[in-house]
Amino acid sequence: MKVTINDVAKYAGVSIKTVSRVTNNESSVKQATVDKVNEAIKALHYQPNLAARNLAGTKSYAIGFIYDNPNAYYIIDMQNGILSACKDKGYELVIHPCNAKSATICDELTTLVKHSRLAGLVLTPPLSEDPKVLNALRAIDANYVRIIAGENANEQFGLTILVNDRFGAVAITQHLIDLGHKKIAFLSGDLHHESTKERLQGYKQALTKNHLVADDYYIIEGKYSFESGVEGANTLIKLNNRPTAIVACNDEIAAGALFAARLAGLDIPTDLSIVGFEDSPFSRQTWPKLTTVHQPNADIAKVATELLIAKRKEQDATFAKVFTPKPVLRDSSATPKR
Repeated sequence: MKVTINDVAKYAGVSIKTVSRVTNNESSVKQATVDKVNEAIKALHYQPNLAARNLAGTKSYAIGFIYDNPNAYYIIDMQNGILSACKDKGYELVIHPCNAKSATICDELTTLVKHSRLAGLVLTPPLSEDPKVLNALRAIDANYVRIIAGENANEQFGLTILVNDRFGAVAITQHLIDLGHKKIAFLSGDLHHESTKERLQGYKQALTKNHLVADDYYIIEGKYSFESGVEGANTLIKLNNRPTAIVACNDEIAAGALFAARLAGLDIPTDLSIVGFEDSPFSRQTWPKLTTVHQPNADIAKVATELLIAKRKEQDATFAKVFTPKPVLRDSSATPKR
């Protein structure tokens, strides 16, 4: 038979109301009692009915994951990180994909918060970087944490997780320069993502630091997709002054570039070095495996969710934490062929 709150109360030797307070994370319960109830919950494998708890109380126990991103691996990593924090804290997860460019996106998200009685939102780029979205959520007093690319947070927009994409791009471009590459191209992702702009600036910064020029014809606009990597690489391969290395804005683009290069008869990395960004499964599924920049998306999402839940307990609402991606060296980069 299914274990009920009555069974937990009897096992722990406390009232049903006390068990309810513990599962609701109320601060008024003594730690010794909390430990006793949690021991009973663990022993009996009790799982609170979170949906019923949401309806019965004034406090919500559901977190919304809001995204507009074509990269399935990114979405899965973020989802797993949020789920991990939700399970630890007794919350449910509501997943809401959307179109960040929609004219009604602000109404869509405010309606979601109201109708789903969400405790808070985990906002990912580009939604987390859109002032219109953030102002609309603030207008209804919604709780949210935003994950954004950059080194500094605008405190006006509250709780923030920063990912220092520029540092990662500088480091991975410097790796190619240290190998001896001077003709280094860049395959861009969607330009409405701040991560694209930060990674492009990091690439340019590394070149400038080493007295190299970022030629416009070496910078190819694109999208965060395999197909975009194929198209961008084909454009670069046809140049008379072909680059000896490519920095791709993410691993999916890099995988597409590698595919196109090999179809063109180029050896990777002897004829062309290719590096990616994010350290997604794409980077380990290519041949050769991709040199890339490790970005711990699951950890980022878990920390973001933990901070969001902690905010409800009146902790610092303007806290910002920075994650710094770092290079992972594999087989797709080497000294250029003389």
